[in-house]
Amino acid sequence: MLQQFLQDFGYLALFLGTFFEGETILVLAGFLAFRGYMDINVVVLVAFCGSYAGDQLWYYLGRKHGRRLLARKPRLQKMGDKALVYIQRHPDLWVLSFRFVYGMRTVMPVAIGLSGYPPLRYLILNGIGAIVWAAALGYASFHFGSVMESILGNIKKYELWVLGALILLGAALWLRRYLKSQKD
Repeated sequence: MLQQFLQDFGYLALFLGTFFEGETILVLAGFLAFRGYMDINVVVLVAFCGSYAGDQLWYYLGRKHGRRLLARKPRLQKMGDKALVYIQRHPDLWVLSFRFVYGMRTVMPVAIGLSGYPPLRYLILNGIGAIVWAAALGYASFHFGSVMESILGNIKKYELWVLGALILLGAALWLRRYLKSQKD
């Protein structure tokens, strides 16, 4: 049942998850690839595509409507202003690495677009950053499964528990972020 569900919707869920945010669902997909439910190379490719496409969209929205998007919530405005300072100091470095900085993933592409960063340069460096992120996190979570197996022995007995814990952790992080954004 789990295997059929993942074959039908796993890669689509991964694409959508990485399009909007990404870390938790990519870690989950890497673990599922370790268990044989998904292919790790396809996981990395889909995560790259989702992340790249989402960040390209936010960049172009930032170029056209950046201030208006950030002004919707005071917290986003504050984060956007902070991001613009970072971008002015080291623009290429931030384009390559913002995915690895917790809390900056959604606002940074908007701020980069707002900053006037060149579109072709963003297209290229964003692609490099997206593939490094997808490969690093995807393969690391895949290998995390082997570490868990060596610690727990035959992980098959625990796989639903581990999967459930990862889903609960992801849901808790999402809920925390959602509640925090509602306060702002």
